[in-house]
This record gives sequence, structure tokens and C-alpha cells, in this order.
Amino acid sequence: MIYVVATLMVKPETRAEFIAAAIACINETRKEKGNIAYDLHESVTDPSKMVFVEQWENEEALVPHRSAEHMKTFGRVVVKCITAPPKIEVITPANVTVR
Repeated sequence: MIYVVATLMVKPETRAEFIAAAIACINETRKEKGNIAYDLHESVTDPSKMVFVEQWENEEALVPHRSAEHMKTFGRVVVKCITAPPKIEVITPANVTVR
């Protein structure tokens, strides 16, 4: 099992658009083979900080996820909404990889 933690900084004026797109993406991602959990959290200290916490059966399950149509759609919204590149951490029992 692996975890993915993706942290994104969102422009305040695009927050509602980002959340709406995230909800649509979350709903589709939860149907994907290998997905155990996929949730979005907002920082309690910084409303522009959004954190996805994902749980997957294995890293192989991420391959089709990254190219899924709902991820492409979400990605087009994300690029308009974020202020910096996302920080993505892939956490396995043996390692933490930051991308």
C-alpha cells in the first residue's frame, strides 16, 4: 500500500472553481481500480493551501490514474488556480519520494 500527499497553493479568487473541479475528480478517482481513499483537505491555518491525501493498493495503480480523462480535465483547471507547482509526496513503507 502507498500514500500520496499532494499540496497545492490556490489563488483565493479561484478557490471555488478549484474545489468544484476537485470534487468532480475525486468522485471519478474513487471508482478507479486500486484506489482505497482519495480526499481533499483545506489547511486550518491557510485557506489557500489544499492537500489531497490518497491511498492506493500499490504504485502501479497510479499509472492509469495519471492519464485518466478526469485527471486531464482537473489538470486544466489546476494550472489556472495554483500559485506554485504542486508538492507531491509518494509514501511507501520503505521510502518517501518528493516530486
